[in-house]
Amino acid sequence: MTEQKKAPSRHRVIMEHRESVSIMGVLDVVAFDEACVVADTEQGVIVVKGENLHVSVLSLENGQLDLDGTIDSITYDEPKYSAKAKGALLSKLFR
Repeated sequence: MTEQKKAPSRHRVIMEHRESVSIMGVLDVVAFDEACVVADTEQGVIVVKGENLHVSVLSLENGQLDLDGTIDSITYDEPKYSAKAKGALLSKLFR
């Protein structure tokens, strides 16, 4: 019996001076506005909160998301989300 090995994750988060963040391993951007960006990554749902956030690079083919603005926090949520969990997550974030 041969086991298939899972390819290593390309997930990486690099923040510079709380003014920009580069996230690799992005599968999809769930929601974004000037205060919050929610993305599904290879390591789960990542939530970036801050002020004046804007997307400078978005390439789902390469799995790259670059944000500029004032970054207050970066957190992870559930590893994978369903449509029901997605709605619950968004309602929590945008209260």
